[in-house]
Amino acid sequence: MHKLLPAEHNWPLHSAASSRAIEREALATLPPHTLMERAGLSAARLCLALSSSRLSIWLLCGPGNNGGDGLVTARLLHSHGMDVSVSLIGHESGRPLPPDAQAALAAAQQAGVNISEGLHPPQSTSLAVDALLGLGISRAPTGEITAAINCLNACASPVLALDLPSGLLADTGNLAGSVAVHAQHTLSLLTLKPGLFTAQGRAHCGQIWFDSLGVEHEAAPDALLLGAEALQTIARSRSASHAQHKGSQGDALVLGGAPGLRGAARLAARAALASGAGRVYVCLLESEASSAAEADAMRPELMQFAQQRLHDAPSWQDKVLVCGCGGGDAISECLPMVLRHAKRLVLDADALNAVANNPSLRPLLTDRAAQGLATVLTPHPLEAARLLGCSTADVQADRLKAARNLSTQFNCQVILKGSGSIIADPESNRLAINSSGNAALATAGSGDVLAGWLGGLWAQHPNTPPALLASAACYWHGRAADEQEAGPLRAADLVERMHALHRLTLAPEWGSRTPSTA
Repeated sequence: MHKLLPAEHNWPLHSAASSRAIEREALATLPPHTLMERAGLSAARLCLALSSSRLSIWLLCGPGNNGGDGLVTARLLHSHGMDVSVSLIGHESGRPLPPDAQAALAAAQQAGVNISEGLHPPQSTSLAVDALLGLGISRAPTGEITAAINCLNACASPVLALDLPSGLLADTGNLAGSVAVHAQHTLSLLTLKPGLFTAQGRAHCGQIWFDSLGVEHEAAPDALLLGAEALQTIARSRSASHAQHKGSQGDALVLGGAPGLRGAARLAARAALASGAGRVYVCLLESEASSAAEADAMRPELMQFAQQRLHDAPSWQDKVLVCGCGGGDAISECLPMVLRHAKRLVLDADALNAVANNPSLRPLLTDRAAQGLATVLTPHPLEAARLLGCSTADVQADRLKAARNLSTQFNCQVILKGSGSIIADPESNRLAINSSGNAALATAGSGDVLAGWLGGLWAQHPNTPPALLASAACYWHGRAADEQEAGPLRAADLVERMHALHRLTLAPEWGSRTPSTA
């Protein structure tokens, strides 16, 4: 069994359909009931680790195989001497249980487990176990299942969800209806599902554990969960040569910071500098000559780049261009030239809004890849919705699909920001979900820092595929917030926190290490 977060390694993620196919294959090769027995044993072990041996454990078991896993768990805990009670939920409809779940119920009854139909919460419990729906959910919970979910959410004791919190969709991380279990722990069984890590998944899952149940398979993952291994891109291409100098570390140019929005461009530039770019320039839009003496008084290392120089494309097109941070309406004027000439481009914030609002800019963006020009888009959900011509709710309803659609439509790499940021790559047609980060990043300027950090990494590693750099930047950005105990992580402080994490890129080769177990 593995404790997933913080994730040191990348992990394969499998959709509900893929997970069911893997399960069918395992059931066809294993003796009857083996998979459910393994699932129950794994859950029982985790229950013992999470609860006091002197109090009771209450299991709510639904009418499917997830309920069967719970019944095996109950039987094993009972045999270990724990005070166990089981509430059968949704069993009164008269439909027969699946064969494995029926066998689990019979074995639990024979073992003398305290089992009753309907909701009968014990007076006190050290742990409640959600074994109501799991992967088997196909529609919004109703009736007794909804009542059971609400009861779990009102429970004073911690809740452990088996496979998925009931009511949460495995593929999207959204709720199937209006309610889902808020668990403090989730034990994902057989496979890891994308919905655990994006949209509302992290908010409902708590700490995530994983047990493959000893099943090996060759099914291709539907997505990848990014861990610290994402930083191997930086570690393997990092040079320790004493001959390095600022010119060999690459140049980045931040274009944005219209009047009243200067801070966004300065944050992006500070991030590019802190990431290790050799030289970082800032082009503040609509700058007067009198204000062009310095890009950032707090960071004299940053250099001013006059806006009129943008007409001389050869003077900047080889630099990594981070475009749009605090750009306001003024960014629209620059975008045609930027889209035609920038060889490596991070497009963020107001630059994305300009593309969404101006139909003439869309083909310029779409055609860049055919001309050998590389682009990474870094939208938050509202910006993604504007680009896709839909609502923010539509984007959030299936974040993986939205990221893939953006990547396909504009033929470029995409970071769809949010809880469980999604990285989409049209070249490999692969999706990744970032595992790091928390609500401390929900503060003004954190997106500018991500865009600037990516630009700085790209300046240093011009030959590394941008999807790998986007993954590294996302993980790095989130990891800096993981130790924040409370409150927002202010963007200027985030830059410094990220700078302090350069030590992570000096760790031993990730590929030579095995995942930690719990």
